[in-house]
Amino acid sequence: MRENPLKIAVLGLNDTGRSLLDAAKGLDCFTIAAVGDNDANLAQQVAKDYNCAAYDDYRRLIIQNQLDCLLVAAPIHNCAEYLKLAIKKKFHILKLPPFARNFSEAAEFVKMAQNEGVTLAAANPGRFAQSALAARGYFLQNPAQQPFLILAAAGEPTPSTPRAKWRDDPMLAGGGAILYDCWEIIDQIILNFGLPQQVYCVAGSTAGDRQQRLYRTEDSAIITMKFGDAMSGNLLAGHASVGQSLANQQQKWLIAQCQDTIVRCDDKVFEIADSRGQRLRQDEFADDSSARMKMVLENFGSHLLWPDKNPLVSPAADNLKIMAFIEAAYLSARTGMPEEPARILKIA
Repeated sequence: MRENPLKIAVLGLNDTGRSLLDAAKGLDCFTIAAVGDNDANLAQQVAKDYNCAAYDDYRRLIIQNQLDCLLVAAPIHNCAEYLKLAIKKKFHILKLPPFARNFSEAAEFVKMAQNEGVTLAAANPGRFAQSALAARGYFLQNPAQQPFLILAAAGEPTPSTPRAKWRDDPMLAGGGAILYDCWEIIDQIILNFGLPQQVYCVAGSTAGDRQQRLYRTEDSAIITMKFGDAMSGNLLAGHASVGQSLANQQQKWLIAQCQDTIVRCDDKVFEIADSRGQRLRQDEFADDSSARMKMVLENFGSHLLWPDKNPLVSPAADNLKIMAFIEAAYLSARTGMPEEPARILKIA
């Protein structure tokens, strides 16, 4: 047990990286020692704002500093080798999803962290969303209301500016709409209903010709899930799965059709209706992404300082189930056959 604040650095100063910094600055358990980004000017500017050291070389940041924690918002293709270096230096790591491009890479990170005695966690704000917690509480308190049909969707409205080119490259990005837009909703599905026995995925790309599509990540997908003889579901991923009411914000929703009730949850609202659609309960919540990110960091820091009193909410090993689901979906899209996430999970 220790009382001194944890010395941290942030890799990647995109919008989510800045949200990590803002959240960390407001917590007594952290002191910001350094920031790093491939854009040297951006790193210098942010470092000045936070009164810390700036680096445009991730390797140099890790080698030249003795940190307690590394908070990582940089794309995984830019920092995978540096995460391994940080783990070997015994830095605890909090990585924004996705924390790997594929299941084998995720399993390698988890195994390395376990071997080095390092805490590796996924920064999963969805686990702190009040609407998702309300849904989780409902299903735990009402085990008889087991759904027979699940409908879910996640995606971002079509961006007004072109996205980074690496997002279209399967080797660099690892995937498209499923990997980058559906992490939180897949986590919510697994937490509430378990890992599906089988998933069947059909994915599509906006690339004009078939040859070009082979070199692009998917822009949309439909994933059919089978949980057993009594429960199945569909997950829609991509721009078309959400409306345009919240410009430039990711949206997600989950509907569970039970025998007597219909349960619905989105980013702000949890509601229950009877089997005829008459509303029985509606809870609206005011929490936002910045509040959830602060709770992610507070849980991570408190766990490292006082582990006996503060269990980690989203350890990376837990998130291997999400990666197994995603890996099975991508495998199914290639084979045209249903695939089993549990079989992939056994590899770990």
